[in-house]
Amino acid sequence: MQFFDIENIAIHVLGYDASYVELLGIVFGLISVFYASRGNVLTWSAGILNEFFLFILFFQVQLYADMFLQIFFFIVTLYGWYNWTSNPIENKISVTGYKSRWNLLLIISLGTLICGCLISNIHTMLPQYFKIEASYPFTDSFIMVTSMIATVLLAKRKVETWYLWIVVDMVCVILYYIKSVYFLSLEHFVFLGLAMYGLYYWKKQIRYE
Repeated sequence: MQFFDIENIAIHVLGYDASYVELLGIVFGLISVFYASRGNVLTWSAGILNEFFLFILFFQVQLYADMFLQIFFFIVTLYGWYNWTSNPIENKISVTGYKSRWNLLLIISLGTLICGCLISNIHTMLPQYFKIEASYPFTDSFIMVTSMIATVLLAKRKVETWYLWIVVDMVCVILYYIKSVYFLSLEHFVFLGLAMYGLYYWKKQIRYE
């Protein structure tokens, strides 16, 4: 549909044309991250809309790892929504153990390497769906894998989610700027601030519990 085409421009700001699909993805993404930083369950409903629009956007700018990431986000969003509402008393904010942190770093490293190799060749493996070679496949895969881990930690109310989001947002600011998706780059700059606030707010909640 024409509405979802990135050539269908919603606004023109400072020489940059933002499509409807990019703009809506940004709006719902900001709402979702704001509610997440406050530990509010509304983060999950806003997240579903964010995932829908970004899936379409990333396909059109050949960031295929980010595109597949939205499917994972959707699944974990449903889990997080259920987990946060099923038993709020048992799902308090907490931290992971020292050993678990090293395991997470290992998973991120191996996951980035494996996914990067796959995404690099996806245009040859599935040429009927992906006619253009992936852009920055390993950087894109790092974003995908780290975001997957961070989302699971968010669903489990683990403080470490915010450390990972801070790293992801810094990488995204640069990557999306290079790919000329400037509004999305700006959004992740805002996300970076919200992630820092989320880290502060969640750690404060632990002290008061």
